[in-house]
Amino acid sequence: MKGIKTIIRDILVPSLMGGLGWVFIFTSCVRLPELHLYDSAETDFDIPIVDLDLEVIWNYEIGYNITYDWKAEWSYGWDTQDKEIFGDIGYTEPKVFNLRRYYTGETPLAPHTQVLSHTLYEPHFQGRFDWGYWDLLIWNEVHTLDGVQSLHFDETSSLDTVTAYTNPSMYPSRYNAPRYTTSFWAPEALFAAYDRGIEINKSLEGFEYDKERDIYIKKLNMTMQPITYIYLTQVILHNNKGRITSVDGNANLSGMARTTTLNTGVAGEDPITIYFNTRMKKDMPLIPYDPQTGANPGASADPSIERVDIIGGRLLSFGLCNQAGNRVSRAEELTDKHSHYLDVTMQFNNGMDSTFVFNVTDQVRQRYKGGVITVELDVDTIPIPKRSGGSGFNAVVKDFEDGGTWEFDM
Repeated sequence: MKGIKTIIRDILVPSLMGGLGWVFIFTSCVRLPELHLYDSAETDFDIPIVDLDLEVIWNYEIGYNITYDWKAEWSYGWDTQDKEIFGDIGYTEPKVFNLRRYYTGETPLAPHTQVLSHTLYEPHFQGRFDWGYWDLLIWNEVHTLDGVQSLHFDETSSLDTVTAYTNPSMYPSRYNAPRYTTSFWAPEALFAAYDRGIEINKSLEGFEYDKERDIYIKKLNMTMQPITYIYLTQVILHNNKGRITSVDGNANLSGMARTTTLNTGVAGEDPITIYFNTRMKKDMPLIPYDPQTGANPGASADPSIERVDIIGGRLLSFGLCNQAGNRVSRAEELTDKHSHYLDVTMQFNNGMDSTFVFNVTDQVRQRYKGGVITVELDVDTIPIPKRSGGSGFNAVVKDFEDGGTWEFDM
């Protein structure tokens, strides 16, 4: 795996937040003889070339000196059909960016009173900055496989912040959804960088002389971090023997944040249930995923390897409520107080279907920057639901023989 590389003029730049990230170098260019002839300065900056790698994105500590290894947990794989349905397994490099420039006059860190908006279609921006202090916010433009965007942005409630959010879906919230009767759409991949109190001054303090171009420049480093987190879910069916035949493709994960603030990366306090899609693969070897091949090597038959059916899915989330995942060092630092439940509806070989609900709170809290959520289910211990007519799903049914929603503690 190559890892994340941030390349700026052939220099690898480490992220200040841990690992490697995207670094924006802003270059404020002022020719010395003309410095005092104008009321503002021309400033330009370049967006770097980025090579993203999921292994490095998920290389973080879930406990003291315990580095999370997602590859050791992921068995579902990720084939061509998964990519066509769900997209890439990890983050992909954005091509278009939104820039917001906030001028605060002679006072650094002051409330924003005006904003200048820009959309960048190439990795470069050049504009005029008045002398004084500026705040800068950058986030990526969202592009989806189907052309339908779930993410929305609120820039009107406050000039000081931009809030990202999603809206309710058409699907019911089957479990643990106070206030909401429907689940919400998952957000798309979102990255942001924010810097405050950037001084553009006439005294050249903080500027460097560029002999080659005969100008004075001011360089600022900004790290672009993901503020939506990827979760891969897998329900591993042991001893299925054809009893569970398929899934309806619908699943939910509860207790996640509905919003996030782009400027801070802190998720909102409002918990929701997030809707996402799943797919079932049959007769899979239960061995770790190979990110080099994009599949499970050894699927060719080794009698010592257990073969299972696996229900897999991928979703993105703003993460845990009131948390900034990219600022947390270890899971012990979290203040999350919400329970997290994964529900999946499965079809049985008698035509009945039932919704299984799994308590995955501990796993979600450990994987606060995203990762693999795994449920192991021994189908030998699950009686086939029976009921005359209709679907087996009913949120209030208590007797398993009548079908229904069933909660499992992990």
